[in-house]
Amino acid sequence: MFDFAFNAQRFAVYLIPTLLGIIMHEVAHGWMASRKGDQTARFMGRLTLNPVSHFDALGAAVFLLTSLGTGFIFGWAKPVPVNVRNLRDPARDMMWVALAGPVTNFLLAIGFALVLGAVVAMLPSPDISDTTRYFLLMLVAGVNINLCLAWINLLPIPPLDGSKIVAYFLPPRAAWAYMSAGRYGFIILVLLLATGLLGHILGPLIGGGSDLLLSLVGIK
Repeated sequence: MFDFAFNAQRFAVYLIPTLLGIIMHEVAHGWMASRKGDQTARFMGRLTLNPVSHFDALGAAVFLLTSLGTGFIFGWAKPVPVNVRNLRDPARDMMWVALAGPVTNFLLAIGFALVLGAVVAMLPSPDISDTTRYFLLMLVAGVNINLCLAWINLLPIPPLDGSKIVAYFLPPRAAWAYMSAGRYGFIILVLLLATGLLGHILGPLIGGGSDLLLSLVGIK
């Protein structure tokens, strides 16, 4: 049965961490591309934390629908444009551009865990206000959603970041054939999500990573 109060709370808890994770992911792509010679994202004003610049209607709708459910939360921002021809070494540099997004999400997950550990250590007693409880839940959500974003994007399904990393290690012709499957990537992801396979694939990685980070900051 649909529990509106529970799902609305879940949406509120995940909203800010998800926005931060998605936006920082895209900004990281643009920043790395800029470092490697392509200034397209910079010229288009995409190296910003302003959510409006990164808004994608379909990605936002998917986040809303999945966050109001009880399963896997998923969403995305408008991809940062990268002109491969401007990169100094297109094949190698595109791999680094792709890797920058998931690495940023891993770093954000660590950051959320560190803040969570510090806040919990400073709490005077186990009895906390509703505001403090909401903040703690938001920090936990920040760990989980950023691990989720990192692992999803590392899946070797074109056009996700993982596919661009894999393509770097393939012969040119094989890489082209592999990346051309990107037209079916969204369909594959939807099928994985709808059948629950995405959760089975990523659940242990996200759960294991979350447990590890929380234990390292003293939270069992």
